[in-house]
Amino acid sequence: MSHKTVDHLPTAVTHGLEAGALAPYLGPGLLALCSGSAPPAEPVALAGLLTSKVSVPGKIRNRLTAAAQFIENFKHRKTLVKAMNEIFALQATPSALHHWLAGLPAPLIVDCWYDDTLRSALAARRANWAEAQGLAQSEHFGTWIGWYDAQGQALPDAATPTTLLYKPWGGHAPTGNYLVSDSDFVEVLTEIDIQTPIPALVQSRRAALGFVFLGCRFNDQLPRAFARQILKRSAGPHYAVLADEPTRMEARFLDEQGITRIALPLEQVAAMLCGAPAPAPALA
Repeated sequence: MSHKTVDHLPTAVTHGLEAGALAPYLGPGLLALCSGSAPPAEPVALAGLLTSKVSVPGKIRNRLTAAAQFIENFKHRKTLVKAMNEIFALQATPSALHHWLAGLPAPLIVDCWYDDTLRSALAARRANWAEAQGLAQSEHFGTWIGWYDAQGQALPDAATPTTLLYKPWGGHAPTGNYLVSDSDFVEVLTEIDIQTPIPALVQSRRAALGFVFLGCRFNDQLPRAFARQILKRSAGPHYAVLADEPTRMEARFLDEQGITRIALPLEQVAAMLCGAPAPAPALA
């Protein structure tokens, strides 16, 4: 059975997001909507910047997790974190879609990249949100999640905000938490099937939610593994904005998870969601 594909933005998506019944699930591709300078918006570009700072063998230069592991093993974890902090210190100006998402009554927003862009948009609009970030076990052995309030102050216990921003791979602000090396992900993936690394609040709130993937690709096993476990026991329905024809593994994942593919460019969907006129299609 093939996954369902539509060539329009279903009204159920807009209404679901506006009502807080659908949760945004964001990937690095959302940075493409930002004007001006922005940090790297996909793993190969990030690997290139990391390896321009710290030399690694050529055969792993374009493989983010392997390059990060080499730096961690031979230059120390602090060197890896310092390089990541330098790369993501470049702040992108939040796009109209970032600001629109920040204004939603979403019980949960998942953000699977390291930039601060959505955090900045949330901070500019409201105070009733908090953040949960995945923590690397090499630095926080036995503690899977770091909690932060809207001002970036660490919280001693899990929060119950109106909106929870969940960054399972960590993030630059406020303290430079990163899941990026092979060992970082192995530690989490060893436990994620039994949901240990996923906050209890995420697990309880997803039970009444579907997800809308924006700026995500599933052509690598890591984003698929995390999405599969974060979606587990969620209410649905699920949608993914994916203009490009999916790869074989992406198509299989969309089918397996019952995700409807919206075959439109992210820029066009962003304009529709934000209420602006959709851009005219390019002439052939």
